[in-house]
Amino acid sequence: MPKIVDHDRRRAEIVQTTWRVIARRGLDGATLREVAAEAGYANGALKPYFPAKADLLEATFRHVFARTNARISAATDGLDGFDALRAFCLEVLPLDPNRLDEARVVITFWQQALRDPAQAEVNDAAMAQWRTNIRTWLDAARRSGQTTAPVSVETAAETLLSFLLGTQVAAVFDPAFNSTDQLMDQLDSQLQLLHG
Repeated sequence: MPKIVDHDRRRAEIVQTTWRVIARRGLDGATLREVAAEAGYANGALKPYFPAKADLLEATFRHVFARTNARISAATDGLDGFDALRAFCLEVLPLDPNRLDEARVVITFWQQALRDPAQAEVNDAAMAQWRTNIRTWLDAARRSGQTTAPVSVETAAETLLSFLLGTQVAAVFDPAFNSTDQLMDQLDSQLQLLHG
């Protein structure tokens, strides 16, 4: 009797392995052969699940973004305004080894998105979702009087998003300086500016 394979589970295992390999070895080190070996599969066993490396990278980015969004959803549940905004930021900032690994994968993905319009669309959709969340929480903060900053919600949202993306790059390239305490101080400073 042939063995029954759970294809969704196998795809998830491959993606989990891929993001760990990219985090440790970078994109060049994440060959299909290396990912297959790390996952315990024969070379070529990934092809039925991910015909090309670009497919695997896109699935991996989607996975990392989904992990972050799951944390954001749990952390912001029942919150609004600046409370939700701060909780959101704490889930995006690379404050622990897992989130730092996620940042390494995202930075690698940005390289791909520069050359591949399909990959760029994935990134654009992810950032659009975050922008919407940030604007919603800033609008709520403004309505409730939590902020009197003269800057527009759109400008404030974009400034905060740029800060968060920048911390991912800074923490990957200089984790010793960009410690948890340093990143938290930077976040508090950013949010204080938005309070007005």
